[in-house]
Amino acid sequence: MQKDVLFRRALMWARIRKYRLLGTCPHVEGAPNLYQPALFLGPGRIVFGAGVDLGWPTSVNFWEGYCHFEVATPEARIELGDGVQLNNNAFLKSEGPGIHIEAHGLLGSYVQIFDTDFHELDPRRRRGGTPRTAPVHLEPNVFVGEHSLILKGVTIGRDSVVGAGSVVTRSIPAGVVAAGNPARVVREL
Repeated sequence: MQKDVLFRRALMWARIRKYRLLGTCPHVEGAPNLYQPALFLGPGRIVFGAGVDLGWPTSVNFWEGYCHFEVATPEARIELGDGVQLNNNAFLKSEGPGIHIEAHGLLGSYVQIFDTDFHELDPRRRRGGTPRTAPVHLEPNVFVGEHSLILKGVTIGRDSVVGAGSVVTRSIPAGVVAAGNPARVVREL
């Protein structure tokens, strides 16, 4: 039993090291607890507070997946406050205005957060145009359920919960549960 545990830890350490070597972001501040590999890409800045956890050993796709952080432009920024926990296979991408998750946020597996549309809607400008961007802000102690998608310009208020599989296109007030596609408030906490 002990040999099996040591072997698994050695395999995960090798995967974590591989993803670190594949990363291209020169501006990573802080030292998250890496339970799963994390890939840090782009010329922007990624900032981790104290006690941030990336990945979770008992959740789905722990051995195959990784957490993805991309700051695609020099002014792009992703910030995670103290005690934030991201479950397996989280995907955060900023193209400028930034993604800010305040202290003690909790994100389930496969959560995706984007501060950009990536492409313009006009067919003539989809390639090479200027996509719309807006910051994303999760206030303290927000819980985002598995497989949720949070889009540009959204603020989620303190202590709120986003139900699994939700698509958040508009801001959510503090102290509520929101769910659905598009997410809407379903009750107060």
